[in-house]
Amino acid sequence: MNQRRLAIGVLTGAFLGLFCIVGVGTRIGFAGNELFLFAMWYNRVVMGLVIGLAGGLVLVESRYNVLLRGLLLGLVVTAAIAFTSEFRDWPSFFAGLVYGPIIDWVATRYGDSAAADSTAPW
Repeated sequence: MNQRRLAIGVLTGAFLGLFCIVGVGTRIGFAGNELFLFAMWYNRVVMGLVIGLAGGLVLVESRYNVLLRGLLLGLVVTAAIAFTSEFRDWPSFFAGLVYGPIIDWVATRYGDSAAADSTAPW
């Protein structure tokens, strides 16, 4: 397990989760929604954890593996909060689809020791 990749994935997810708090809070309000806003942030942290752990998962033998893997894992993790909140906030669902590839790209670019590998992203 690459601990650096894992840490970068979790930290990137936590950072992007702050944007979720602002976005969701702006749409539905901050007051009275603190638990939901925390859950949105925590969902992004979990997304970073899952993506950080999935560094060895190869879906396609291409440099685009990072983007596809991030999209798929982002979908799986963001679907959890979307289902449990009865799709209360669609924009945050789609944000999760964008954040997954971003987290995977950052974790791969800055966390993998084999970043110079031909399958590494750009």
